[in-house]
Amino acid sequence: MGQAVEIVEVGPRDGLQGIGPFVPTATKIALVERLHAAGLARIEIGSFVSAAALPQLGDTPEVLRRCGGLPGLVAQVLVPTERRGREALAAGARFLAYVLSVSEPHNRSNVRRSPDESAEDYRRLAAALPAGTRMRLNLATAFDCPFAGRVDPAATLALLDRLVPVLPGAEVCLCDTTGRADPDGVATLSAAALARFPGTRFAFHAHDTYGLGTANVHAAFERGIRVFDASVAGLGGCPFAPGATGNVATEDLAWMFARRGVQTGIALERLVAVARDAAALPGATAGGRVRDALAAADRLCGAAPTV
Repeated sequence: MGQAVEIVEVGPRDGLQGIGPFVPTATKIALVERLHAAGLARIEIGSFVSAAALPQLGDTPEVLRRCGGLPGLVAQVLVPTERRGREALAAGARFLAYVLSVSEPHNRSNVRRSPDESAEDYRRLAAALPAGTRMRLNLATAFDCPFAGRVDPAATLALLDRLVPVLPGAEVCLCDTTGRADPDGVATLSAAALARFPGTRFAFHAHDTYGLGTANVHAAFERGIRVFDASVAGLGGCPFAPGATGNVATEDLAWMFARRGVQTGIALERLVAVARDAAALPGATAGGRVRDALAAADRLCGAAPTV
C-alpha cells in the first residue's frame, strides 16, 4: 500500500502504427486528449520515422503540435536514428525515446545497421540534446529476437555497459519486443540491471503475444521497476517483429495495480471508455481482458432482478 508506478501510454504510437487504414489526425489528437483526461500523464504520441515505411505515423509533427501544450502532458516521441531525433527536436519534441536492438538481425531489419553503429548514433544524438530535453533509451529485443530467438541476458547487460554512461540521466526501457519473455526471465534481467546500474531509472515494455504481458509486468514490479509501457485496448505490435501482437493493455495494468493498492493516477472508468472506442477503430486488433470483463459485469448487473 502507498506505492506508486508510472504507466506510459504508447497506444498512439505502438498501438496505431500497425493499423492499415489511416487513422485521421483529428482522431489521433482526440485519443491523446481523452487518454490524458483519464490520468495518463506521459503519452508516446507518435514517432519520427520514414513516412514510406510507416505512413500511419506521418502526421506525428501535427499531433505533437496540437497536443504538446496539454497541461501536465509529457509528450514522448520515438526516434530510431540521430537524424530522426534532430527532426523531432526541430518539431518541438522535448522527450525522445531512442530505440535500438540488442539483436543484430532485428536492428538491421529495423534501421539497416548493426547495434554497434546504432550505439554510436545514440552517442551523437545524446551529445546534441538541447538543455531541458529528456531521453529514454528503448532496448528492443532485450529478451528475445524474432529472427535469432532467445537473447542472452549477458548480451543485454554488455550493451547497457556501453550505453548507460553516454547519458547517465536517461531512462532505460527493457523491451520484450516479441512477447516471448516469461516472468522468470523478466525478473532475472530486471534484478541484474537494477543491481548493475543503481542510479538508473529503468522501465519495462511488455507485449502480450502469449498472454504473459501482465505477469511479466508484475515480475518486473516485484524486482523494483516502477515505469511500465502499455497500450490502450492492447493495440499494437512491432511491424518488424513478425507475429508480435499488441502491448499489454493499459486498462489491465491499471486494474492490476489498483487491486494491489498501487497508485497509477488513472481513472479506470474513463480509461475503459477510451479503450472501447480504440478497440473499434477500423483495422485495429484489440487485446486485454479487463475491458470485456467490466462490460460483462455491467450487463450482468443490468439484468439482475431488483430485490
